[in-house]
Amino acid sequence: MRKQFLTLAALCIIMVGCNSEKKEKDTPKMYEPKTTEVEVSPIKRGEMLVTATGCHDCHSPKKMTDKGPIIDPDLLLSGHPANEVLGAYDVETAKSYLLFTPGLTAAIGPWGTSFAANLTPDDTGIGGWTEAQFLNAIKHGKYKGMENNRPLLPPMPWQSISNLPDADLKAMFAYLQSIKPVSNLVPPPIPPKA
Repeated sequence: MRKQFLTLAALCIIMVGCNSEKKEKDTPKMYEPKTTEVEVSPIKRGEMLVTATGCHDCHSPKKMTDKGPIIDPDLLLSGHPANEVLGAYDVETAKSYLLFTPGLTAAIGPWGTSFAANLTPDDTGIGGWTEAQFLNAIKHGKYKGMENNRPLLPPMPWQSISNLPDADLKAMFAYLQSIKPVSNLVPPPIPPKA
């Protein structure tokens, strides 16, 4: 009888073990991030968005190095340098191609020549702008964010950036208002040459 009891107990243990659900750690899972998103201030979020959307590519002047252009930290987001003279270029080529200056702050194409704006909080930049003007400039492609002004010129990708939620655009504006002001009056656009 003792032998039968032990056999029955062993069977019960085996059955319970077989019928128990797998532990969670044994179950394969889809991708799980190793870190969770940390809450950041609007200014820090704005800095991340300005970087991720490529604002520095055109709006930050560069220094030429043996590895190519690098951002000049003293002129961060200050736009095309007012004292930089454009070199000669082939007008016919500019009608069919997009040409950039070595620092990427000026672009020449069928629309003429456009210069990257000063995004610093200086009066020559966006220092006098309101948040509403910034949102209007990005959401509707209006120069200085004013309804009756000309449209923003290529290669400014406002159409893509306008898809960001207002909270993100406001964070970008908060960041831009927090950086070092740089006095740099960017030249006006030049119409296409005939």
